[in-house]
Amino acid sequence: MAIYDLSVPLSEQAVRALRVGDTVRLSGVMVTGRDAAHKYMVETFIRTSTVPESERPLYEELRRLLAGGVIYHCGPVVRQLSPSTPPAPPSRGGETPPPAPSQGGEGSGGLLSAVSREGGWEFVAAGPTTSIREEVYEPEVIAHFGLRGVIGKGGMGPGTLRACREYGAAYFHAVGGAASLIADTVKEVLAVYKKDEFGVPEALWVIRAEGFPVVVTMDSHGRSIHDEVEQTSKAALERLLAGS
Repeated sequence: MAIYDLSVPLSEQAVRALRVGDTVRLSGVMVTGRDAAHKYMVETFIRTSTVPESERPLYEELRRLLAGGVIYHCGPVVRQLSPSTPPAPPSRGGETPPPAPSQGGEGSGGLLSAVSREGGWEFVAAGPTTSIREEVYEPEVIAHFGLRGVIGKGGMGPGTLRACREYGAAYFHAVGGAASLIADTVKEVLAVYKKDEFGVPEALWVIRAEGFPVVVTMDSHGRSIHDEVEQTSKAALERLLAGS
C-alpha cells in the first residue's frame, strides 16, 4: 500500500497505478453530486439523442469539469458568505488558486451559477453519502464524461467496478463521521448549479480542495475491497449457521 498526492484532473496513467488500499490526497477542482444530480445527468445528457438547448451550457461545463475529474457523493452543509467575509487564503506554496468556471450572463447563453447571483459560499460540513444509491447511474457517467474518480462511502456495485476497469477510474472511500474535517480541505466554492431546483444537498457544487484524504477501495484492475468483505462475511455466516 502506497501514499499518493494527486492533482485533479487525473490522468489515466495515474489512476491505473493505484491499487486497493492505497491512500490518496486529492487536490484540485471536484464536483459534488448525489441522487438528483446523477439522475439529471443521465436522463438529460446521456440517455437522450439531443441535449436540450436550455441545458447545453451546463452540459458543456460539466464535460469540462468531469473529463479526468472527480465526483463526490456528498450533501454538504454550507454557509453563505457575507460581502465582508474575507476570501479563502491562497493554496499551499503561495500559488494563486485557479479561476472559477466561466459564468456568462444569462442573456449571453452562458452559465450564471448561484455563486454569481448570491455571492460566495463555504462548506461547513462535507461528509460522504452512501454511494450504492448511484449504482444505476455511475457507470454511464464514468463512460460518458471520462470521469476518473468517484468519492463516497460504502463502495459501489459490479457495474461501476466494470466501468472503472474499462475506462481507467477508481472509487475512493472517504471517512464517514469526519464531515467537518473533510470540509477543512475544501478551500473554495467556485460555483453551484441546480441549487434552486434540487436543493442545497442535491445541487452540483464545484469546489477546490487541497489534500482531500481518501483510500482506494475499488481500483481499475477489477478489485473491490467491498466485494471481498461481503464474500468473507457471507462465508463466516454460513459457517456459523452450519454449526448451530
